[in-house]
Amino acid sequence: MLARVSSTPTFKRLPRAVREQQMLDAAVKVFSRRGFHAASMDEIAEDAGISKPMVYAYLGTKEELFVACLHREGTRMMEAIAGAAAPDLPADERLWRGLRAFFGFVGAHRDGWAVLYRQARGEQPFAGELATMRGRLVEVVAGMLDHALRVEGREVGPTDLEVVAYALVGATESLADWLADHPEADPEKTATRMMNVAWLGAAQLLDGAAWHPPQS
Repeated sequence: MLARVSSTPTFKRLPRAVREQQMLDAAVKVFSRRGFHAASMDEIAEDAGISKPMVYAYLGTKEELFVACLHREGTRMMEAIAGAAAPDLPADERLWRGLRAFFGFVGAHRDGWAVLYRQARGEQPFAGELATMRGRLVEVVAGMLDHALRVEGREVGPTDLEVVAYALVGATESLADWLADHPEADPEKTATRMMNVAWLGAAQLLDGAAWHPPQS
């Protein structure tokens, strides 16, 4: 006797964590292309290959889903930077490795960068989330510089460190936004360009050099 073959397709049940990552991948892609307001949960669900009710069940409303995207992409970026350099390296090499990791992240996750840097700015409450992540990034950069300088027996005041960190982060973000629009550009070469622009001035400032306006 022949076994009866069911005409109903069967689907492999994926672990929740894997399914959530699929949803976040689809959401980042759609949000980067459409923006928060124009993006639809229907499109996100279709792109993820699941039902819209499942998106709501796993990750909540569209606003909650966008925040989850911000957190995931921001965490990926911070982990890439923080894990890029050994703490006993010279200050310039630590910064270089951090820049290389940062631009490498942007080059590999252009959609994620678009959500973080373009879509979240100016949108409440997302701007607050972005400001918090940016503050953490400034702290990481300032801490990397401070530790490397102390290893060399040098000490720089916290204000100077904070100013340098903010300047480096701001300039790096702008260049990363350029990189996101130029897929032909090499992330490592972009990091080298940023290092040449930033470090020559930063190194002198951290050494105590300062420019003074002319006396009027």
